[in-house]
Amino acid sequence: MHQPTTFEVDGDAIREERMQAGLTQEELARQAGISPRYVSHLETGSRKDMRPKTYRRLREALQVPDSRIRRTPPRPTEDPPPPHERE
Repeated sequence: MHQPTTFEVDGDAIREERMQAGLTQEELARQAGISPRYVSHLETGSRKDMRPKTYRRLREALQVPDSRIRRTPPRPTEDPPPPHERE
């Protein structure tokens, strides 16, 4: 069975970047197109894995490089993600 690629994120880094940007969890959530609860779960570590599109939107909202909020490389899958989702 094909498992989707996920990105393991660093909740502490997400919180630090959000606060440095002067954003509330609600503002970041709105900009990234996710729920404030999801942002909270990511920051506290109760959720660590993100799908590529959601991860990319969060990174763009925070305006940070990939290496800043990601813990490990993408998990291997049977099929690699399309090039536009690898950033």
